[in-house]
Amino acid sequence: MRIRPIGIINTPYKSKEETPIQPFRSKGIGKVTVFKEYQEGLKDIEGFSHIILIYKFHRSRGYRLMVEPFVNNELRGLFATRYPRRPNQIGLTVVNLLRRKNNILFVRGIDVVDETPLLDIKPYVPEFGPKTKVKIGWLKGKI
Repeated sequence: MRIRPIGIINTPYKSKEETPIQPFRSKGIGKVTVFKEYQEGLKDIEGFSHIILIYKFHRSRGYRLMVEPFVNNELRGLFATRYPRRPNQIGLTVVNLLRRKNNILFVRGIDVVDETPLLDIKPYVPEFGPKTKVKIGWLKGKI
């Protein structure tokens, strides 16, 4: 499998420690620079209020299958968390798209460390999500 970044995400967060745990805890403004060769693919993105950024946890090394998540002090299975140290180190976040200027997207609610490699962008469409009752497992009452 070969995956190459399509851009870079710049944020005010220079270290993992100062980065918000999830986007709902962030008021930060980020700049998503899509490489010029992919700029044409941004056509029509301005019509969406929110976008999904898929990225690489580029400062994450290794993983464990049992982790202690940020909002809990109990060991949980890695795949039942959003913990950044993962076998494939792929992350995603939903951000508010403020505006586009050529190949640069300005976003609010960013929760990634500065200079994160961007792998893909998708529009966020709430109607595509589940329509039935959603359960949040061990996170109930923690967020």
